Order: sequence, then structure tokens, then C-alpha cells
Amino acid sequence: MSAPSLDEGTLQRLDFPVILERLADLCSFAPSRERALALRPSAVRATVERRLAEVDEAWRLLAVEPGAGRGLRDVRPLVARAARGGRLTGPELVDVACFVEAAAALARPARDEQRYPRLAQIARPIRWLPGIVEAVRAALRDDGVLRDEASPELAALRARARVLEQRVRERMEALMRALERQGVLQEALITQREGRFVLPVRADQRAQVPGIVHDQSASGATVFIEPAPVVELNNELRRCLLDARREEERILDELSGKVGGHARDLEAMIDACAYLDFCLARARLAAGMDAAAPQVVEEPVVRLEQARHPLLGPQAVPIDVELGFDFDVLVITGPNTGGKTVALKTVGLMAVMAQAGLWVPCRSAVLGVFRRIFADIGDEQSIQQNLSTFSAHMTRIVKAVPPADRRSLILLDEIGAGTDPEEGAALAMALLDHLRERGARVVATTHFGRLKAYAYRHARVENASVAFDPETLQPTYRLVVGAPGRSNALEIARRLGLPQDLVERARSYLSRPAAEVEEAISGLDETRRRLEAERAALAQERRRLAEAEQALAARERDLEERRRRFSDQLRAEARAAVNRLIQEAEEAAAQPGPAAQEGRLEQDSAAGGRRLRGGGR
Repeated sequence: MSAPSLDEGTLQRLDFPVILERLADLCSFAPSRERALALRPSAVRATVERRLAEVDEAWRLLAVEPGAGRGLRDVRPLVARAARGGRLTGPELVDVACFVEAAAALARPARDEQRYPRLAQIARPIRWLPGIVEAVRAALRDDGVLRDEASPELAALRARARVLEQRVRERMEALMRALERQGVLQEALITQREGRFVLPVRADQRAQVPGIVHDQSASGATVFIEPAPVVELNNELRRCLLDARREEERILDELSGKVGGHARDLEAMIDACAYLDFCLARARLAAGMDAAAPQVVEEPVVRLEQARHPLLGPQAVPIDVELGFDFDVLVITGPNTGGKTVALKTVGLMAVMAQAGLWVPCRSAVLGVFRRIFADIGDEQSIQQNLSTFSAHMTRIVKAVPPADRRSLILLDEIGAGTDPEEGAALAMALLDHLRERGARVVATTHFGRLKAYAYRHARVENASVAFDPETLQPTYRLVVGAPGRSNALEIARRLGLPQDLVERARSYLSRPAAEVEEAISGLDETRRRLEAERAALAQERRRLAEAEQALAARERDLEERRRRFSDQLRAEARAAVNRLIQEAEEAAAQPGPAAQEGRLEQDSAAGGRRLRGGGR
């Protein structure tokens, strides 16, 4: 099964089409936009993992090539026409050349198989087509106008046409000056009608200008006459221009034939570029949502940390939620407009996005691959409109709930609402029983008090609530797993000024079990807030101790560094002192003392005496 059992209505209710529209807006050209809008979730784990890996590679490619994909153009109609033998205009041929150039630029970095193995595989059909690009660039300017040098014949014809036009203008200017002096012209102006040079002649002076009338003004006061002396020159110019036009058409036909000859190559390149650009768009969407790559696992589980609904923007309150670990069914209770529906939609949308190969806006995510995803979320509301309605659509539920199994993710907003509360609660519990027994993963929202106790009585079921600030009387939109929600209606009424005796009277009308449940929930809520405050204080104390420990460790490292430097300095000074003493001793030993000098003098004197005596003999 490649696609999960997931009807378009569920996608609509989870706002998935809005995500696809945002994705399409990030694509560079029509073929990739079409891919984006056609994207659907897959129920095959390998497909999901491949899609997510493509986003990872595209993310890394954009880090080095942020402009990748620019310049792509949708040339599918042009290629199809050329393949049928049709003629493309100059601008259309330039579009084809620009596409080939942009495709080559996109494929160049993507072909690094070491860094982007999947993108490199996608880019394989993209290749340079010199027969198109060089030929088009040589023959056409960027605006699609044929260059004179597109062919020798065209160059010669255009050169002759310029000479002839100059001769016609010179002759016309001479005639215009002469006729202006005669006062027969409406104004001194050379213009064109039907490709012929003409002069604006006053209608009452028409007989004064021999020639061919080509047009007249709306008022009839002016006639546009081609003077007889320039008719033959105009004819020659016209023939030259027609010959040039035929040569231009021949060149365009030749270039169009080159495009048609590469039609299959171009079609494959368009498909490859569309998918590459689609991958880049998914990476850009992930960056824009500050999204993370979900970890896809075999078991049908959900674990979201700091998940944010992408359509709420910066004001989205992150939620932590899980299914399939300690419990399979999560019952969210609390006041209307408190964020229950947003939490439910967030879970469903994260699962759908991940299975479609999109990263999800959260700190981290662990998600299984579900074969069936179903959402019943009141009316066809949009989360962008901040609406919260509760209307149970039993028609849809009847179709979706019976076949549910452990690989089903079922999302039920205000389950059992829209009928008698007793019957609605009973129906809701029966549905949850069935889904729980089938092993489905379920998130259900409700304001029925009886469903709060349901979670306590059944295994693999957990309560959750959206937090409510009793001081401001406003929901905080934070999801609290493990604690059921309170209606807070009486407390809100009291704080808004309802007399205390009326509040107490209303409280007396509550059934004893309901009152006890509310009191128990109130106590649990107070305990939870106290424990959270204590936990926050402990966390702050741990942070303070950790910072102090880090500071102490840094101080110890500093002292150790100072001791080491001081020890090194002492050793260096000691070595220097010893070296000085050794050097002084060596110098002293090298210089003789007084006694040694006297001994040498005596020896020198004795030797001198002996030499004198020897000389006397």
C-alpha cells in the first residue's frame, strides 16, 4: 500500500492543502508547483524515509547554493509544439535556451554523489544541449530578436534594406520640405501606413500631391499619401523586407527543428528539474517553519516535543504529546476555545506532513507510519480563522472507525457532542472502547465530564487538558498530559462578578459525583501547579549549582594554569642562574692566576741566561 487510507476531507480538516499551497509558493516554476500541490502522504516507510532524506540533502545544498533553481522556465508547451513541427518565436527559443542553462546550473552542485546521492540520481537526465543553446545564443539576442549575423543572407538583406530605407527617407524629406512650403501638408511629418512611407496631406489639397492614398484620419481632414516619386523605391524596400522576413522564418524553423529533435531530452530534463526544485522547496519550507526531520520508526507511535501548528505563526504555543508508548488513547478535556482542537490538529498534521516527506515544526519528533489517518474535527473549520465548533459528523465516523487497527491514527474532536449529553458521553465511551480494543492510536477532545473518569478506569488511556490561568481567566493553550481539564464555568462566573450566593446555588445543582470529580480535579490541578513550581525552582537551583560548579572548575583551571606558569618561571630562572655560575667558573679557569704568572717569569729568565752563556763560549 503506497498511500494511506486518508480521504481528502481529512486532509482538508487538518489544513494540509494550506501547507501545500505554501510549499507551491516556494517552487521556482510551474512543473514543480504542480508536484507540490499533488503531494500526498505515503504509507510505505521506505518511501517516507527517502522523501525525508531528499529534504536533508536539499537543505545542505541550499546552505552552499541558496539561489539553486532560479531561472527555470516552463517550456513544456514550446517543446511539444516544436516536436509537432511547429515554429517557435524568437523569445520562445530564448526561453528554451534559458531553461537548458538554468537546468545545467541546478544540476551542477546536485551531481556531487558523495554529498547528495539522491539528488545526484534525480539530476542524471539533465545535460547540456549545445545544439540548442549555442545555436540560439548565436542567432538571437536576449530579447528574442534575430541578430544580423544569424545568417550571411539575412545580414545582406538587412544591410540593403537599411540603404533603401535611407534613400526613401531622403527623397521623402525633400518632398516634405517642398510640399510644406506650398502649404498642402497637415504637418511636416514622415510616417508609415501598411509598411509604406507616407505624408499627411490636407484633404482639400489632395490633388496637389500625385501618389497613392493609403489612409485617412478619423475626421477626414487628413489623407496619408505615398508620393509617386517614391513608390518604386518603397516597392523595392518592401520586397527586400519581405525577403528578409522569409529568411528570418527559415532560421526560426531551423532552430525550432533543433528543439523538436531534442524533445525527449528536454521533457526528461523538465521532469528532473521539477523534482529537484520540489525537493528544494520542501527544504525552504522546513527552514521557514524552523522544522526538524522526524525520526521514522517501525512501531505506530507519536512522540512530539515542542510541536507548533505551522499556520499559527509565532503565536503558536508548543505542545509535547505522545501516543503508543505508555498509552494509546489520549482524551483532552477543557473549555471551548482553550486549544483542544489546535492540539488535536497539530498531532494529525505532524503525522500527515511526515508521511508526505515534509519536515515538521517541532524540536524533535518520533513518528511511525500509519496506514489509516482519520480526522473528524467539527465543522469544516479553518484553524486560521480561530474557530472552534463541536459538531459530531457521525456519517464520517461510521465509515472510518470500524476498520481501525493498531496502524490507524484516529482524531475525534468533541467526540459525542451534538446530542443529549448522557447519550453523547455513552456513545463516546463506546467508540473509545472499540478503538482501544482494536489497538488504534486515538486523540479525542471532549467537554464531557464522564470522559475524564474514563481514562482513569481503562488501561492504555490517558487524560490531558489545556492549561487555564485562574488569575486571568484565559486559557494558556499549553497541553498538560496526565491531568484532566476543568470546565471552570463557575469560577469564571464568580470572578466576573456573579454573586457568591448564585455561584453556590449553581454548585449545589451539580450532581454529587460530578462535584466530587471537579473537586478532585481541582485538587489535582493545584497539586500539579505546586509540583511544577517546585520542579521549576529545583531546575533553577540545579542551573545555579551547575553554573557555580562551572565557575569553580574554571577558577581551579585558572589557578592550576597560574601555578604551572609560576613553576615554569622558577625553573627557568634557576636554570639561568646555574648557567651563569658555570659560565663564570669557566671564564675564571681560562684566565691564569698570579702564582702561575710568577712561575712562568722565572722559567723565562733561566732560559734567557742559558742562551747568553752558550753564546759566550
